[in-house]
Amino acid sequence: MATMTMIEAIRDALTIEMQRDERMIILGEDVGRLGGVFRATDGLQQRFGEHRVVDTPLAEGAIIGTAVGLAVAGLVPVPELQFLGFGHQAFHQIGQQVARLRFRSQGRHAMPITIRSPFGGGVRTPELHSDAFEALYAHCPGLKVVLPANAYDAKGLLLAAIRDPDPVLFIEPLRGYRLVSGEVPDGDYTVEIGTSQVVREGADVTLIAYSAAVQLCLRAAETLAEDHGISAHVLDLRSLVPLDVGGLVAAVEHTGRVVVVHEAPLTGGFGAEIVATIQQEAFYSLEAPVQRVTAPDTPYPLGAIEDFYVPQVEHVVRGVLDAMER
Repeated sequence: MATMTMIEAIRDALTIEMQRDERMIILGEDVGRLGGVFRATDGLQQRFGEHRVVDTPLAEGAIIGTAVGLAVAGLVPVPELQFLGFGHQAFHQIGQQVARLRFRSQGRHAMPITIRSPFGGGVRTPELHSDAFEALYAHCPGLKVVLPANAYDAKGLLLAAIRDPDPVLFIEPLRGYRLVSGEVPDGDYTVEIGTSQVVREGADVTLIAYSAAVQLCLRAAETLAEDHGISAHVLDLRSLVPLDVGGLVAAVEHTGRVVVVHEAPLTGGFGAEIVATIQQEAFYSLEAPVQRVTAPDTPYPLGAIEDFYVPQVEHVVRGVLDAMER
């Protein structure tokens, strides 16, 4: 075991897989000589060469389109989009090519592509960088959507994603890159995609989250216990597609009261899908309506005022108190 930040765990996973599979190729803006804008690929071009760690133009559509061609040719591409907020520039490739080509080719062409991209608030990025657009990609059949919340999962899920024959959008929390650390096993291991994890046991209310919102819920759970005597059960979904419906239902049945937390805006956010699934699969276990704690339905603001936009501990506490009172 070693203590790693999330960015170190991601780099470790990339290194292990580059060593294990000579078909793997990394491509994206500044991933080579610079080592990535967040240094996720630092040192990899020097170690594996310019033909396997490739700097590209600033053109998200071209990056993902190139990855499609590389996958058809038999390689295992891991393209990086510097920020998920710029994924719109590649959406025509992700939604219409990456997610569909295996289906459209009747299985002749697998798409072993893992698209890495950071998202989320808390680091004062410029406009268009921090938007949480994960629900857009969850709406693309054929594409898996994975969101780690800690360093252990970041390494294990990334290794599982790269080895998956289907395409995976691997979304990483910006604020977690260096602010979240933990014990990570040395060497090779995987975490199964599509399995949720209970990260805190509780008896009164269930908090359901993913990515950086998991850490937020853990902090809120401490406040709830200390200030209100409320015991919060925290579930980390870890992936949106596939969704661990069994784990979700078990967490709901455990307490009967639920608060869903994410950074994306309320309307059309993936929290709505979670609520719909709970209503269909665990309705009679509910003691109160499911609450949602999200960003408001406004464009992402300038970094200086993002704390008024991104959910904070007090917002989660308020959502829990509403659930407890109903």
